[in-house]
Amino acid sequence: MRDETVPLPTPRLLHHPDGITAVDAEYLHPGHAAAHLVRHDGRAAFVDVGTNHSVPYLLAALAALGLRPEAVDYVLLTHVHLDHAGGAGQLMRALPNAVCVLHPRGAPHMIDPTRLTAGSRAVYGPERFERLYGQIEPIAAERVHVTHDGERLSLAGRPFEILHTPGHALHHQVFVDLAHRCMFTGDTFGISYRELDSPAGAFITPTTTPTQFDPAQMRASIERLLGYAPEAMYLMHYSRVTGVPRLAQSLLQQIEDLERIARASANAPDRHGAIQAAMWQLWRELALRHGCPVSETRLAELLAGDLELNTQGLVHWLDTRAT
Repeated sequence: MRDETVPLPTPRLLHHPDGITAVDAEYLHPGHAAAHLVRHDGRAAFVDVGTNHSVPYLLAALAALGLRPEAVDYVLLTHVHLDHAGGAGQLMRALPNAVCVLHPRGAPHMIDPTRLTAGSRAVYGPERFERLYGQIEPIAAERVHVTHDGERLSLAGRPFEILHTPGHALHHQVFVDLAHRCMFTGDTFGISYRELDSPAGAFITPTTTPTQFDPAQMRASIERLLGYAPEAMYLMHYSRVTGVPRLAQSLLQQIEDLERIARASANAPDRHGAIQAAMWQLWRELALRHGCPVSETRLAELLAGDLELNTQGLVHWLDTRAT
């Protein structure tokens, strides 16, 4: 349980329709990662939670909205990448009535995060890992609900459907808010930073991060989401977007373009450099066409992390794809 003698921080909140509030997870920089808090008839659920360092902000959001931790019924995790789920164990300790809802491939890594932690430490190095994520806390197995594709759950009578959506990761799932024609898409429906919005709407890019990116699966998952005719998508990076058909078409085209770029660079002496340069050129041209209201320097700053991770994902895909 939280030490109530320690004051909570002030959360950055974005209030959306239908009892949905985005809470800035304060990961890397403001406006990069959003946990979502869904309220209905006095009960609540978090969708994705950020890192251990995000947890005080999530608890502060509850307090700001007049909710006790006891009112939270669910912690809904789209997948267990640490920017989405690293703080889940710590958060669950502060939410006595909550159940953590996980994909069957992700659940074991939250119940026993040893392998997840070891793998991430190897990637980031121990010092950077500690700075970004801290100690990953396990979640008791009896507090975990393992999902199946197409399952429904209820938040005080508000129905959600759970869709397994591989492409970004094999253990990815999306939560469909059936009564309000919106979805919580984690990373399946890409990333869209609010700083890049223009009069044409949101600017979006796909996430092809390592190690389980698969272009065919990602396209199929996006097409499946479109079959529900959603009016809005809630992304971890960053929160609510509308104009879903246009964004989906952009994502599908970019996935095709990035697959083509990867294949064309497969035999390059520096595959990583070639893929990254071509991806940056693609995004730069798309952003210019979209009228994104930032300088090229700022665009490069905002997309630098995603550019690097996406490049790593495409290189890994080249190394593991069937020939």
